[in-house]
Amino acid sequence: MSQKDLIQHALEGAMDYPTYRDTVAAQAREGRTSGPEQTESLIHYTKLNHQRMKRWDRTFRLGEDLKVALDQGVEAIWLVFTETWCGDAAPILPIMEALASYCPGLSLKIAYRDQHLELMEHYRTDGALAIPKLLVLNREGTEVTESWGPRPEPLMDQVRAFKAAHGKLTPEFRESLQRWYNKDKGQAAAAELAALLTLKDVGNGALL
Repeated sequence: MSQKDLIQHALEGAMDYPTYRDTVAAQAREGRTSGPEQTESLIHYTKLNHQRMKRWDRTFRLGEDLKVALDQGVEAIWLVFTETWCGDAAPILPIMEALASYCPGLSLKIAYRDQHLELMEHYRTDGALAIPKLLVLNREGTEVTESWGPRPEPLMDQVRAFKAAHGKLTPEFRESLQRWYNKDKGQAAAAELAALLTLKDVGNGALL
């Protein structure tokens, strides 16, 4: 398939945010996770993410400065790839939903990475199939204008440094990432995501 066909296929099967949250809640309740691997560890993280997302849904608020910057009528589709066990998705997806809810012309669609590996091969991060991965599409869903993810740049720098020193991320380091998100209150991610809308014309400069 061409990239355009792969994206159309992903859009056709994608969920809105409320459906995704219902899915995470059901998996947490039933002791399941998304993706082909049903390990005890991944199920644990899905349960943990359900609790974390409930907190982010309840507490995250867009800053007034971001609201002013977003009041310009952008029209776009955000297609984000993730899995329910993904730790970075727990804070990021509620922030994306807050932005989409504030911007009438912005539509948020969520798809599972492992169901779209052929497409994800085109959007690796530092060589990895890292998630959450966001593709910014024009309003027709036919062109990719930008991509983002899996986490804000300050955290990307920390992760790259830790991997360079230790080879891989440890559970303790992953917990430190969640503490960073909590301390930052989602503002770094919100600012970077808002910039995808406010600094670019989503109808031009297609990458696809």
